[in-house]
Amino acid sequence: MKVLLVGASGTIGKAVATELGARHDIITAGRTSGDIQIDICDTASIRDAFKKVGTVDAVVSTAGKVHFGDFAEMDDEKYRIGINDKLMGQVNLVLIGRDYVADTASFTLTTGVLTKDPIRYGSSASMVNGAVESFVRAAAIEMTPGLRINAVSPGVISEAMEGYGPFFRGHNPVPAARAALGYAKSVEGLQTGQVFEIF
Repeated sequence: MKVLLVGASGTIGKAVATELGARHDIITAGRTSGDIQIDICDTASIRDAFKKVGTVDAVVSTAGKVHFGDFAEMDDEKYRIGINDKLMGQVNLVLIGRDYVADTASFTLTTGVLTKDPIRYGSSASMVNGAVESFVRAAAIEMTPGLRINAVSPGVISEAMEGYGPFFRGHNPVPAARAALGYAKSVEGLQTGQVFEIF
């Protein structure tokens, strides 16, 4: 199986590459690294990347940036960082990618625990994650028969606790390798329209 992994250089992306790479041909992609470069905020960049890699059997996104900040200081510009990047960036991977993937391909997007368990400074992440999950559920019922789409929603990643620990007190961190199992389930299974929560 040929898998395009967007966000491959990140903590989760590396774990997904290790998990799926044992069984599949992984094409890594990132803004400035990987087998190909792709900026998910730029639709032309997304289209060019798909043209370069050719037909793939799965698209996995572990990419997406949001702004963390005090709600009192959040404004339109700060919210649009997450809207343009993690939300529409991942949505556009699907909208553009559906014209380049195999007839039975899958798309796997990334959300996170803040959808249901918000933290201080995380209102943008919660909003964007919820929107991505709603998109996945809705898109699944209208996609071309044979295509699938899911999302993986991991808890805070153990390897990221050094930086994020103060904001996730009381959370049970998830090792990146365990989070990667959710992506394997999406890519290698048959379910669609699902959000695989990894806690």
